[in-house]
Amino acid sequence: MSASETFLDERAARGTSGPILGMVLFVASEAMFFAALFGVYFSLQAQAKVWPPAAIPIPDLPVPIALTVILVSSSVVLQIGLRTVQRAGARKAMVWLGATIVLGAAFLLLQLYDYSQLGFGVKDGVFGSLFYVMTGLHMAHVIGGVVFLSIVLSQALTGQLSLRRHEPVEAAAIYWHFVDVVWIGLFIVFYVLTQTG
Repeated sequence: MSASETFLDERAARGTSGPILGMVLFVASEAMFFAALFGVYFSLQAQAKVWPPAAIPIPDLPVPIALTVILVSSSVVLQIGLRTVQRAGARKAMVWLGATIVLGAAFLLLQLYDYSQLGFGVKDGVFGSLFYVMTGLHMAHVIGGVVFLSIVLSQALTGQLSLRRHEPVEAAAIYWHFVDVVWIGLFIVFYVLTQTG
């Protein structure tokens, strides 16, 4: 029996752990929350004659594209870290966890810069309000993800994670991939689809 078959047998025997199940339920509830916000957005868009409103400048694409590349890259890096934890242990995955945290922080800083370049604010009608509420809530989730990943990294540094106990990394990966998917939706809705008016 190969090492990967042993790993799969072990995983099947232990079932889904509490931290993983808890994160799946949390992400499902957050997905419903964002789905409701997207529903409000599309309902208002369907009722508007011009969308975004003429007074709202169309956001430029270079910074949001960079934000998307950073966040998608961070998900890839974290997935490599998760595979490393599962196959070689937490010590070897610390670099990947640290890189994900750095990419998450870079995303947050660049998002703040993007806010400073926009020609509209939260008080500039329903489009501006939805833009800042939805992207701001996403930023709050990214901040939460960076904090969560920092806690997981500290667990790896102190030897609390191992080949057999790495559920915190799996839970963090589920959360981080969710944050990534939400951003892709926001990027398409607020940046890509607004280019055509």
